[in-house]
Amino acid sequence: MKGHQAQPPAAANRHQRRKPDLTLPIAERSPALPVPLPLPPNSAPSSLPSSSPPLHFSDLERMNRIGSGCGGTVYKVLHRPTSRLYALKVISGNHEDSVCRQIYREIEILREVDNPNVVKCHEMFDHAGEIQVLLEYVDGGSLEGTHIHHEPSLADLSRQILSGLHYLHRRKIVHRDIKPSNLLINSKKEVKIADFGVSRILAQTMYPCHSSVGTIAYMSPERIDTDIHQGKYDGYAGDIWSFGVSILEFYLGRFPFVVVGQGDWASLMCAICLSQPPEAPPTASMEFRDFVACCLQRDPAKRWSAGQLLRHPFIVQNQHPVHPPQPLLPPPPPLF
Repeated sequence: MKGHQAQPPAAANRHQRRKPDLTLPIAERSPALPVPLPLPPNSAPSSLPSSSPPLHFSDLERMNRIGSGCGGTVYKVLHRPTSRLYALKVISGNHEDSVCRQIYREIEILREVDNPNVVKCHEMFDHAGEIQVLLEYVDGGSLEGTHIHHEPSLADLSRQILSGLHYLHRRKIVHRDIKPSNLLINSKKEVKIADFGVSRILAQTMYPCHSSVGTIAYMSPERIDTDIHQGKYDGYAGDIWSFGVSILEFYLGRFPFVVVGQGDWASLMCAICLSQPPEAPPTASMEFRDFVACCLQRDPAKRWSAGQLLRHPFIVQNQHPVHPPQPLLPPPPPLF
C-alpha cells in the first residue's frame, strides 16, 4: 500500500541498567531561585522540506540491524536513488484491523511533527503483512549508559530534550516512554526523542511486554499505582517525571532509585511508589538540585512543565556550554 509517515524508532537497547547500590543524600531545595528569561525562539524546521518526493519501499536496501525490542526490529537502510541513510522499524506481530486503523490515525497526527529534537518519521509501509516505519537515521545511537557529570553539557542535553517535549506537548502529543534508550544523539551532538506515537497503540496488544521492569523504571508513581491521586493521570506530567529520572541517571552514572530485595518488578515498583523521589547529591550545583526537584515531585500538579523548565536557571545559565568529550560508561552489569 502507499506509504504513510509514522512513529520514530525504538532506540537500540544496548545495555541493561546497573543495580543501584548507593542511597542518595537529601539536598536542600531553594524556593527563591528566579525564572528570569522567556522561552527560547521556536525551533527551526527540519532540513527535509515537506515537498520532498515520496519514498518507495522498493528503493530501500537493508544494511544491518541496529536495534530490537518489544515493538519490533530496527534496521539501517539505504535509499538507493539518493544514497541517503534511514532507519526502518519493522513492527512485529499480526495486528487486528482495528489496531491498524488506530495506527493509521496516529500517523495522520504525527505527519506534521517536524522538530530538530524529535526523530523524523518519513513514511509507513504495509509490506508482506508487516507494518514498517521509515525514520530519520541518528548515527550516534542512544544515550543509554552515558555518564555526564559536566553540568553545562548536561544542561545543553536537557535543553534539547525539553525543546522536543515542549514541541510535542504543545501539539497534545504525550510520549509516555521517555528514558535514556529512547534519547538518541547524532554526530553533530543533536539530541532527538525517539519512539513515540505508534508504540502507545501497540502497547494495547503487547501488555505483558510493556509492563516489564525496563519500561516501568522510568514511569511516574501515579502511572504505576492507579490508587495514587484517585487514578488521575496527567501524561504531560508523567513525561516530566521520566525526563527527570533520566537526567539524574546521566549525572550519577547509574539508575537513581535504591531498589532492595531481589530487584524484581515488585521491588522496583515499591521503590518508585513508596519511597521519596531521588535527589541530586549536595556536590551538585544548587541550580541542578532544584532543577531535578522540579521534575521529581510526587504530586504531578507540582511538577514543572517543559516550557517552565526551559526557563529554569540551570538551563538559562548554561546556554552556551563548552562540549568536552563525554565518554560512554563501559557496558554495565545487569540491573536485575
